[in-house]
Amino acid sequence: MRSFPQAGGCVCGEIRYVLRDDPVTVYACHCTDCQTETGSAFYLSVVVPAAAFEYTRGTPERWDVVLPDGREKGSFCCARCKTNLGGPGSLENLASVDGGTFDDTSWLVPAGHIWTRSAQSWIQLPEDSLRFETAPGQEGFVSMARKWKSSAP
Repeated sequence: MRSFPQAGGCVCGEIRYVLRDDPVTVYACHCTDCQTETGSAFYLSVVVPAAAFEYTRGTPERWDVVLPDGREKGSFCCARCKTNLGGPGSLENLASVDGGTFDDTSWLVPAGHIWTRSAQSWIQLPEDSLRFETAPGQEGFVSMARKWKSSAP
């Protein structure tokens, strides 16, 4: 059940945040960059309206990296424990929060899965989830946002 506000933060507690309203969407990314960065099988992205998200304790540090293929990636993390917290969204009014940093993650059911061609072979994707072999593009993100909104209890 989704209810707001939802709080979260880093492992050491130095950084805390609150999300005051429903996300735009939630999706799992199975690309190899996300697998490497998280040290896991996928990354759970919670795309939120920037106006609904606020750091309530501490200030995360921003780090930027240029990937081997020339793409640039930015993220925010705790300076003390290095927990990734999310990153700036690709649109000015959106941000991305790392799903695992919420205190309660039970409500984070992905509306879709992207870069499924890189998914680990043992991953079983839900039958009713949207699936994209690569980046979903604008139309795919809109589809995931619609699916997320329609799944609200």
